[in-house]
Amino acid sequence: MDIKRAIAIVLDSVGVGEAEDAVEYGDWGANTLLHTLQFNPGLILTNLEKMGLKGLLMGERGDYISSFGRMKEMSKGKDSISGHWEMMGIILKKAFPTYPHGFPNDVIDKFEKLIGKKALGNKPASGTEIIKEFYEEHLRTKDPIVYTSADSVFQIAVHTDVVPLEELYKMSEIAREQVCVGDHAVARVIARPFIGDPEHGLVRTADRKDYALKPTQETVLDLLSKSGKEVLGIGKIHDLFAGQGLAESIHTENNLDGLNKTIEAIKKDFEGIIFTNLVEFDASWGHRRDYINYGKGLKGVDDFIPEIMSAMKESDVLFFTADHGCDPTFKAHTDHTRELVPLIVYGKHVKNNYNLNLRESFSDIGATISEMFGLSVLNGKSFLKEILI
Repeated sequence: MDIKRAIAIVLDSVGVGEAEDAVEYGDWGANTLLHTLQFNPGLILTNLEKMGLKGLLMGERGDYISSFGRMKEMSKGKDSISGHWEMMGIILKKAFPTYPHGFPNDVIDKFEKLIGKKALGNKPASGTEIIKEFYEEHLRTKDPIVYTSADSVFQIAVHTDVVPLEELYKMSEIAREQVCVGDHAVARVIARPFIGDPEHGLVRTADRKDYALKPTQETVLDLLSKSGKEVLGIGKIHDLFAGQGLAESIHTENNLDGLNKTIEAIKKDFEGIIFTNLVEFDASWGHRRDYINYGKGLKGVDDFIPEIMSAMKESDVLFFTADHGCDPTFKAHTDHTRELVPLIVYGKHVKNNYNLNLRESFSDIGATISEMFGLSVLNGKSFLKEILI
């Protein structure tokens, strides 16, 4: 079978149950997808169920139209970067640094000196809460609000009526290139622009920009690019890989925009990979523990699946997966949750109703895509021969 294109859609944070080591992360009992379904009793994901959702989630037997299973993360951490990097062949032995008590003085001092301003905040916080807390001082001083979370991030928030977007991006570049380096090389520096006021509402805008570490070694995306294949990133894929290995990157406003742009790409004629991240599950609903809209988001993806299938060519293979969990019903904290992730594989030449069981690494996806195109396998175990008819 001559496969010409892989379509990988990452449902950002849609985990499917606690990982074996979840207790080490304070995440025992998390199950993003199952709990979202349970807390939304009227939610029926018709198309995902046809593809094997209940098979991978609850072991239910059925006549599914896809191959399906679950994957565990070998890398340390529960971050979007470690998850996506592992999918594309990089397994991290050491987690990115985190700052549960805020950044140390030497980091903040260096940042302040380089930008010529003070940093407000400097603590782990919800982005929506910290901009409320420091709103008045930010307006008065025009100093940026700096904060982190349980993830490895250095986040900089400004009101764009007070500090221009270009200046925010410049401060973020300084943090990425000169401050968050060496032992403090966080996974992402994130520019967090917002608008509005406390009375009418403070809103973080779609002009967010992530400055990720460059991958520490070659990825499957690099191998595909070097072999002459097209590598298209949709959503925050560019940010997660610092643009490395991508021929084209397409910005998206939300999940709906990401799905529409994915379908537009599928309808084009080229060989390579379409790699899409749907970030709203994580950024808009998971961290905010909004299980109602999380469920609506899942229904939104489910409703798009027939259109995706209709646009696919015979030589396409579609992967649905996730990068970590963010259980919107979890009580212990509001951060990512260390979970297994779903694996659904569909195509005209992919076996129906085939159980891929529990895979040992996210990198099995990258290994499978590598084998599809006759490339060397960086990490993981390909399941291509298992699923092809």
